[in-house]
Amino acid sequence: MTVTLLGATEIRRLAAELDVTPTKKLGQNFVVDANTVRKIVHVGRVQAGERVVEVGPGLGSLTLAILETGASVTAVEIDHRLAARLAETASAHGVPADALTVVDADALRINELPGDPTVLVANLPYNVSVPVLLHFMETFPNLQRGIVMVQAEVGERLAAPPGSKVYGAPSVKAAWYGPWRLAGNVSRQVFWPVPNIDSVLVAFERDAEPRGDEELRKKTFRIVDAAFQQRRKMLRQALSVVLGGTAAEASAILERAGVAPTARGEQLTVDDFVRIAEALDG
Repeated sequence: MTVTLLGATEIRRLAAELDVTPTKKLGQNFVVDANTVRKIVHVGRVQAGERVVEVGPGLGSLTLAILETGASVTAVEIDHRLAARLAETASAHGVPADALTVVDADALRINELPGDPTVLVANLPYNVSVPVLLHFMETFPNLQRGIVMVQAEVGERLAAPPGSKVYGAPSVKAAWYGPWRLAGNVSRQVFWPVPNIDSVLVAFERDAEPRGDEELRKKTFRIVDAAFQQRRKMLRQALSVVLGGTAAEASAILERAGVAPTARGEQLTVDDFVRIAEALDG
């Protein structure tokens, strides 16, 4: 049986049936355009036989587009009503029973995923997008690549290069795991209700080799947080709180790492921050 997609009329009917009023808090702007969900799946290079984890499936429009490729899905949904209905919707649209597993949980709190997925696909609201992505990258090392739809401001920050206006702590922390790039714009008109902000697609691939162990990651992230806590401060001042306690001690560690004490956090790459963390023990 061929998997079919949700249409705008059915999405509205499902929302009414479940008494779901789209809320800003949960980011419930449902995608009602079949071409858009197929585009997301195409850009994410989802292939038959792959296991995908989808965060925030909502009523299932993107879920069905993933399943249409022949991939299987582990769907993580925080809204109990939506989680309970998703399998029924999938079955009605031709999805084999063993192709979809629904996890009724908060994505920020889960530490294991059925099916050991290797691809992440998500449509994430503004307030949790970065924490969810970083939690999944940290917790599930088998995730090799992914495509996420987020508000433009979030996407631009995740993919920002050093020195750009929006480069910040989320940019560096995401880069710890591998490269992130903007992968397309999403029209406001494909959502119901129509949001008042723009959305983008962001694609990522995990590096073949990790930059370091968990201890080094935590140390690096503490340094990143300190560097961006007060933007435009020289590193010898901004990092003194985590590098010895004084500007002089911070300068010595920075010089040992090959980083100018007068540089600013927004100029540094993730590898610069890693060298600083390593120099702490030197």
